[in-house]
This record gives sequence, structure tokens and C-alpha cells, in this order.
Amino acid sequence: MTKRKRLLPSYSIESKISNGSHESIAGVDEVGRGTLAGPVMAAAVILPGPVPLKYRSIINDSKKLSVIQRNKAFKWLTTWCVTYGIGECTASEIDAIGILPATKLAMTRAIAKLDPQPDNLIIDAIELSALKIPQTVMTRADSISQSVAAASIIAKVTRDQLMTEVFEEDYPGYGFASHKGYGTAFHMNALIKKGACRIHRRSFKPVMKVLGQSE
Repeated sequence: MTKRKRLLPSYSIESKISNGSHESIAGVDEVGRGTLAGPVMAAAVILPGPVPLKYRSIINDSKKLSVIQRNKAFKWLTTWCVTYGIGECTASEIDAIGILPATKLAMTRAIAKLDPQPDNLIIDAIELSALKIPQTVMTRADSISQSVAAASIIAKVTRDQLMTEVFEEDYPGYGFASHKGYGTAFHMNALIKKGACRIHRRSFKPVMKVLGQSE
């Protein structure tokens, strides 16, 4: 029995939307919705066209790439793309308005930083009804659209750098460099011993439970 070949994201959705015009299309994705600490981060990216064959294998859903592949893709994408923007919502903002509204706000902030502004958007799973820009919303768009895959990579690498290079140093002992804020056993044990720090999402049940036990 032969193995089924795994398909990579393509530029076909972008081509269908533009239909031969010069409209610019931004892919939008987020990372960090399910973490217990740190921001939810979004990226928006406008590509100049289909990804060249040389780089096609590393432009994919960021979760399907290794750290080395993601970093290589990030370095190339940020120099090759027409423009990209990054937006985030902090833990305190997430606690104040909820994770879904915070995710939408992070995406909106990322799109606002694009120059030029896009004529159309392809978004992974979330509709931004507050924006007047035409949108194509798709589940698992980061596995289908090269523009959204690019956004997922830029958001992931940027957030990982923040957790590893900034928050690991600012809040030692939580292991942010290794788990990036997700609820690993090490992270939960650190929460129990040390309590929550400034970047923990106090409205998330696992954090609330630990804080309740520690009081």
C-alpha cells in the first residue's frame, strides 16, 4: 500500500480571488489562543505571488514545520513578501474581553500595519465582521493557502521569540522558553510553587484553579 502524499498549501485561492486583477490579498492567522501565559499573536501577510518551488516545502501550517524550517521560512518570507504586520493582545486584555474578541483584535491590529492595505483577506477560521474588507474565511486555511501559511509562520516565530528571549528572562522559573506558555506539567508545577506572574491569563480555568488552591 503506497503512502498518500501530503499536499502543501497552494496559491490557488489567491489566484481565484484576484481573477487576473492586481488586487492585493492578505493571509491572516494567529497563534497562542490556547496558552496559559503570554499574548495571543496574529500576523497578516501579502505575498507577491505564488511561492517559488525552492521554498514551497517550508511554507506550510507552522505546526507542521520544525523549528529550523520555521526560522528559515520566517527569514525568507519577511524579506520576500510585499508587506507583513504583527498584532497582539496581552494577557490582561484577554482577561478583560475574552480570548475570541482578543484574537479578533490582534488580527485587526496586524492588518492595520500592512502597507499597502489589502483589497481582500483570507483568514483562518475567524470572521472579522468589524472590517469592511472582503474576506474568505476557511477552516485550516493555513494548510490550504500559502498566504495564510506564511502568516502562521510569522506569528509563530515572533511569539516564540518573545516567550524565549524576553519572558524567560523577565519571569525565570516558569520555563517559558521550553513550553511557550502552554500548560505542560512543568508549567503547572511552577504555577503551584510560584503563583501567577504578570503574563498569566488569570481568566483561564487551569490558572484560576491553581491560584485558588494556592490562596
